[in-house]
Amino acid sequence: MTRTLELSLRDDFPGMKTPDGAPWHYLDTAATAQKPQTVIDAMTRALGSDYATVHRGVYARSADMTLRYEAARRRVAGFLGGQEDEIVFTRGATEAINLVAQCWGMTRLGEGDRIVLSTLEHHSNIVPWQMVAERTGAEIDVCPLTESGEIDLGALEAILTPRTRLVALAHVSNVLGSVLDAKRAAELAHSVGAKLLLDGCQAAPRIAVDVAEIGCDFYVFSAHKLYGPTGIGALWARAEILEDMPPYQGGGAMIDRVTFDRTTYAPPPQRFEAGTPAIAEAVALHAAIDYVEEIGLDRIHRREAELVARLRRELGKMNDVTLFGPAESAGIVSFAIDGVHPHDLGTILDEEGVAIRAGHHCAQPLMDHLGVTATARASFGLYSDDSDIDAMLAGIERTRRIFGSSNG
Repeated sequence: MTRTLELSLRDDFPGMKTPDGAPWHYLDTAATAQKPQTVIDAMTRALGSDYATVHRGVYARSADMTLRYEAARRRVAGFLGGQEDEIVFTRGATEAINLVAQCWGMTRLGEGDRIVLSTLEHHSNIVPWQMVAERTGAEIDVCPLTESGEIDLGALEAILTPRTRLVALAHVSNVLGSVLDAKRAAELAHSVGAKLLLDGCQAAPRIAVDVAEIGCDFYVFSAHKLYGPTGIGALWARAEILEDMPPYQGGGAMIDRVTFDRTTYAPPPQRFEAGTPAIAEAVALHAAIDYVEEIGLDRIHRREAELVARLRRELGKMNDVTLFGPAESAGIVSFAIDGVHPHDLGTILDEEGVAIRAGHHCAQPLMDHLGVTATARASFGLYSDDSDIDAMLAGIERTRRIFGSSNG
């Protein structure tokens, strides 16, 4: 059964309420999503009356929590279209990318090998690869964007060489909302024998993902952007790739047998999950995926597309506003107002009860490409509706009056 996207859906999110009952318009979901009560309840129970460690106890509560923890792994696998043994729990997408960089990149790349990134990548999908390049002698190539702000797949095809070992791209841009043709990117990468890693942080909460259909080799996301808790995310990787990767960290849970002479390691995914894991967070992530899929990702995508279209249409009427990115984007609108720093706009909007993001959004190379130091960014979620746009537009008009830029 699926639920319709009604205005009452906002009532599922305690974070959307204020102590005095005043309206609050949260338009920063791309940074982190508010949590539905079902997720909060699941995590509260997992930390309270149901709490126990996993994988180590012979007592009933530990066995039950182990089943629930591994059920969360199966739930993530199903959500992405992968298999249970292909899911590694991490602290988030940043750690997942670093895991691939250290366990795969550092052992597979060498002098003269190529890593391809794009202009719009988040720093978390740039810096780990720079570290790998510095230590291995590999080199980084940057794929440019189209005029509308999408990764230029024609340019990607031209950049690829037989020395390209990895292509690492955002499935959805966290600044522009542009959606990558991920299946075509996988075909291009594989045509030269390279692997494809996709940063799915902005895609997973908004569009249906099927790693088997896409054909990628690595996929990462963070739970907190998917209406789940902080402190947990996931890496999906092909089983045969994980099997060939050495561990990332040493400690409990990731071992088979330890002696002072040598240690043998557990098979994946446990090989990459040293120490006591984020147990309650995994249970809450399971609940978050249940919540999102009950509503339906297709419905979510359509509703966010309607909100994006309306906001872009209204901002487009203002001749002192510059819109960035494609007309059709996944839940994200970035823009700038002539003569108004995005931080000033964000501060004034906050006074009006509207929360947006202002800054470089951990994408400074993209800011350089756009010729700005920062943008204002509005990003929608399950709880967003037209009242949020109304309040934001009213706050923008006030800002333009304050700065004397309201001229169209």
